[in-house]
Amino acid sequence: MVYRNLGNSDLKVSAITFGAWAAGGWMWGSTDRKEAIEAIQASYDVGVTSIDTAPIYGQGTSEDIVGEAIRNISRDKIQLLTKFGMRWDLASAKGDFAMHTQDNDGKPLDVYRYAGKESVIYECEQSLKRLGTDYIDLYQIHWPDSTTPISETFEAVSRLIEQGKVRYAGVCNYSSAQMAEAEQIVNLVSNQVPFSMVNRGIEAETVPYCMEYDKAILAYSPLQRGLLTGKIHPGYTFQEGDHRASSPHFQPDFIDKTNVLLEKIKPIAASKSASLGQLVLRWTIERQGITIALAGARNAQQALQNAKSIDIQLTVEEIETINQLVDSF
Repeated sequence: MVYRNLGNSDLKVSAITFGAWAAGGWMWGSTDRKEAIEAIQASYDVGVTSIDTAPIYGQGTSEDIVGEAIRNISRDKIQLLTKFGMRWDLASAKGDFAMHTQDNDGKPLDVYRYAGKESVIYECEQSLKRLGTDYIDLYQIHWPDSTTPISETFEAVSRLIEQGKVRYAGVCNYSSAQMAEAEQIVNLVSNQVPFSMVNRGIEAETVPYCMEYDKAILAYSPLQRGLLTGKIHPGYTFQEGDHRASSPHFQPDFIDKTNVLLEKIKPIAASKSASLGQLVLRWTIERQGITIALAGARNAQQALQNAKSIDIQLTVEEIETINQLVDSF
């Protein structure tokens, strides 16, 4: 495995990081707790020491699963990355309304983007309990909350850092202007944003900003939620509750267009005895400005496949070939 520092911090994380959204089941149709735990442990066994999760993933389920999976691993050997600011459990509505959804039992759920000071502190305590730890390596706001001053949110994070409950602060889905404002309060080490071969919007503003100010970029959905594995075709049947069914990236025309791209890079994957997904993950972490790729897995086999992408060696010529194909997508 390759390990990289998060921005200007001394926190080293695995370039392939385990993304635990699907482990929580929520918006992915279901979860198998035993298989999710085995996936995390199998990843760790081959060098994936970093795990990214969030309270909203299954309304605590993902963090709880992560906590169980790492129970017998020395705490200083892993890096726990979690988030705050997506509340489904408020007594009364606060913040920005995010979505109307369902929990894992099919019950209606209203989710709000809220990052008031007391809420941040409360959420941290709950995450620490679920994860079974006394500190979080990277604490990230999940989405911007327009109803709370950024200064208020990060004063709370700063307090948590002073108390030793959080080591470093990060953001997710923040613009460069929002990052600059948060920087007035606390040193940010990272921004977690969507990035893939078919979704490169961050390269216009976020990547240049993060490179200039030495901030790490954590790329989420680098496989475009499974689309870039080459296993999705028009007419693919999703489980009930799987959010991908209504996503623009999973409509027939976009699937067809993506699969044309994948056919063109397939020979490079074949020459490396690698799957398309592995090649895509390796290309992602070779991309300028990208620090790590978050890769989810439903079971140990998928987790091992993701981790082994680090073994692929791409030449300058091969990377340029892929870049040209991606640019013409």
